[in-house]
Amino acid sequence: MNRGVFLDRDGVINEVLTKRVKYVNTPQDLYLLPGVQKAMRMLTEAGFQLFIVTNQGGVGLGYMTKQLLDKIHEKLIYDIEIEGGKIVEIACCIHRPNEGCACRKPSGKMIRDLAQKYNIDLSQSYMVGDRDVDLLAGREAGTKTVWISTRQDDSAIHLADYTCGSLLEAAQWILNE
Repeated sequence: MNRGVFLDRDGVINEVLTKRVKYVNTPQDLYLLPGVQKAMRMLTEAGFQLFIVTNQGGVGLGYMTKQLLDKIHEKLIYDIEIEGGKIVEIACCIHRPNEGCACRKPSGKMIRDLAQKYNIDLSQSYMVGDRDVDLLAGREAGTKTVWISTRQDDSAIHLADYTCGSLLEAAQWILNE
């Protein structure tokens, strides 16, 4: 079986709610956080399968189309691959936040579905996120959890196997685990 790293998108891989970008609604709004490309390359080279699992309710709310979301993800995949990382697949919940769908995090459904499709051993895999819903999804699916936090708020710390300040720090911990 393969080992996987499941990653939230906004706030883990790319900027969101910053001076430069509020929300990523176009490819031009996508700015990778420092160290992300290096972290993704390191994990890829170590043999991890990388997946993004992201709630993108902006589609269901009408802020962007599914086609525009696909263009954003094409740019994201390109930006990671030019530096040696490999995203195997991006799974999205595009439903409205309160729609009650089965795929939206904190449900672990997106993670479990990817694990089944790609023969991933969830007990040897990680979910990396910056919000409690990410960690809850990882816990529900059976992964280890890494919380990326640059805030003083520690509301999700009890859900995390490890807490750090960036994806690069998370990758270094995963590789030494």
